[in-house]
Amino acid sequence: MKTHLLSLAAASAIALAAIPGTAEAATKKVLLKTPIAFSTALPGLGSPIPRVAKELGRMSGGTLKMKVYEPKKLVQPFEILDAVSTGKINSGYTTAGYWVGKIPASPLFSAVPFGPEAGEYMAWIYYGNGLKLYQEMYDQAGYNVHVVPCAIIAPETSGWFAKEINSADDLKGLKMRFFGLGGKVMQKLGVATSLLPGGDIFPALEKGAIDATEFSMPAIDKRLGFHKLVKFNYFPGWHQQATLFELLVNKDVWKKMSEQHKAIRMQVVHFSNELSA
Repeated sequence: MKTHLLSLAAASAIALAAIPGTAEAATKKVLLKTPIAFSTALPGLGSPIPRVAKELGRMSGGTLKMKVYEPKKLVQPFEILDAVSTGKINSGYTTAGYWVGKIPASPLFSAVPFGPEAGEYMAWIYYGNGLKLYQEMYDQAGYNVHVVPCAIIAPETSGWFAKEINSADDLKGLKMRFFGLGGKVMQKLGVATSLLPGGDIFPALEKGAIDATEFSMPAIDKRLGFHKLVKFNYFPGWHQQATLFELLVNKDVWKKMSEQHKAIRMQVVHFSNELSA
């Protein structure tokens, strides 16, 4: 429910921002070509964006549409930021933590170890200057993107392991896929961490390139089949109490929207997120 409400907030944000203000503009149609980092078959991760696409078309009367591209169909998941910034594509759905190699602060806008939970996180984003800092992060790093928070999910699992973990010593020497700031913690415990897109994790486990992994919530991890290779799972995850996802829009496209409609966008997003908190 929270994921869907926030997704509708993003849909309302863009649709209302793009409502034309003149009869001439009313005939102009916009198509957002949106590659995504997570399969639409994954509940909570990829499932929100098709609903966003549907609502965009409905709210705009068909003048604004979104075409969703499954992972790797248009660009690779880890290439979405660069592709949107350069204008290769005009939008993309992903999570900021994937850009840690480019922007060290980016994990702060996707998930923070040990909290905050979803309600607190969204309160910071919309009422505690978080969204302003989020956009400034991309601006200062030189990326030509406008960011719209698009979905948020509940705590993830702490990971899937081939052997039972009884103490911190059992982690030493493991090669593990790990996301965000939590990866820094695992490195302190002697784990060699790497960050892989969801679709690359199962093959890496199968080939022995990694010994363990975390990715998302149990219902999502089950779809990816990790339990077939590594049997021990620990829940809930300490490293991602809530995970935020983003819709990136090329800033040149965004700038064409009127200030009036941008203001409407903010009001609708605030209202929708009050409902989801």
